[in-house]
Amino acid sequence: MKNIILCGVGGHGVITTAKLLGKAAIKANVNVISSEVHGMAQRGGAVITTIRMGEVWSSLIPDGEADIIVSTEPVEALRHINKASEKTIVITDINPVIPFTVTISGEEYPDIEEIFKEIEKKCKKLIKIDALQLAKKAGSSISKNIVLLGALAATGILPFDSKILLETIKESLPKKFEKTNIQAFREGMNAIKNIS
Repeated sequence: MKNIILCGVGGHGVITTAKLLGKAAIKANVNVISSEVHGMAQRGGAVITTIRMGEVWSSLIPDGEADIIVSTEPVEALRHINKASEKTIVITDINPVIPFTVTISGEEYPDIEEIFKEIEKKCKKLIKIDALQLAKKAGSSISKNIVLLGALAATGILPFDSKILLETIKESLPKKFEKTNIQAFREGMNAIKNIS
């Protein structure tokens, strides 16, 4: 059984990433159940999806049971750290997205290093990558979710080969972005391999 949390803010492709994982699992003959919460997602609000693979009967991941948390935004990784334990890997983009609610209320975004320290206290390993920069390198800043998907695949946590995920990306996303998405996926995989 694998428990995966994908989180971030609206517009960062969290739900698309979850759908790609689900399709790849089905293609690999792996039982998969997922759920999503995306309140004001189109306005930059918080988004979370849970994906459970294997012999599972509910989409809910109990506290302390996530195998991995992948986040497009550091505060969102911290927001869901209650799902982590000493066995959990957390992968997050290092680039904060400051919510409009913080801006209009005059509040400040928390110190990024403090966010990382809090996450590190509650997980096995925190992997910080500049997904935005890697996405730009691949050809499009909007492919940072695919960079993070490549990073997830490189951890070896998924119960299927990363080639299945690449095939799913090619089949599911617009053809005109295929080259960029494949490169973004590889950039994410390489980022993890270079850290390990």
